[in-house]
Amino acid sequence: MEKDLDIKRYSSFAQFLEQSCGIVLGNNRQYLVRSRLSPIVRQLQLDSIEDCIDKILAGDRRVRELAVEAMTTNETLWFRDRYPFVLLEKDILQQFATKPSPLRVWSAACSSGQEAYSIAMTILNFNKLGSGLRYGAEIIGTDISDEMLQQAKLAEYDYLAMSRGIEDKFKTEYFEPVGSDKLRVKPNVRALTQFKPLNLLGSYQSLGRFDIIFCRNVLIYFSPEVKKQILQKFAACLQEDGILFLGASESISNLTDEFTMVRCQSGLYYRKNPS
Repeated sequence: MEKDLDIKRYSSFAQFLEQSCGIVLGNNRQYLVRSRLSPIVRQLQLDSIEDCIDKILAGDRRVRELAVEAMTTNETLWFRDRYPFVLLEKDILQQFATKPSPLRVWSAACSSGQEAYSIAMTILNFNKLGSGLRYGAEIIGTDISDEMLQQAKLAEYDYLAMSRGIEDKFKTEYFEPVGSDKLRVKPNVRALTQFKPLNLLGSYQSLGRFDIIFCRNVLIYFSPEVKKQILQKFAACLQEDGILFLGASESISNLTDEFTMVRCQSGLYYRKNPS
């Protein structure tokens, strides 16, 4: 059985991680650190997890980049929690149907692209069922991990990934086979999306303004102070009456007065308050 990291080393690594990307490890996450950093130890042929952390704390840029990527990579799936995409198709998109410019949607912390492509498929489905969005849509996916962004841009997923949350009718309509064991997102879906690197602790100005932001199951990893800063920046880059989707278990009460919760039969979202 592997022994725990010593408290000083663990605390120093936790401090590095929070300063680099905002993630708060808290206490008793030793197993998580070991499991995420172990592949780096093997890849770089380091002596141990302790050796890996010491290199991080000493400022080794390569090891730092790999560590941040490993610690921020989270599992994702298609149409996660379902209700945001039901709300999008059945209610929200109609509100923007006559918008005199493309609808702009941001998938923050997009991981390997499933959320951004789920939004794109929802929009295409909405367009198919009626008059649709007059000027189309642009979906921007951002993530801190270059590896995840490369996977998102490649848009190829194995059958295990394709078994998580997506209906057969969508697989048939919006994917094409690649070799014997993968499916690739079709060009008409990919055409709606762009993927860019972004650390949520940094500036969002280069992204422009959005009508809808998805930032789901991300804020739970941050401290209350960092959550407040991120929500303030979200509000600043949303259009008037813009919409914010958070994770099903996330709440922004006592963190900001920039948004009002909107409850619907199938779920909820937040609308930016008038300035």
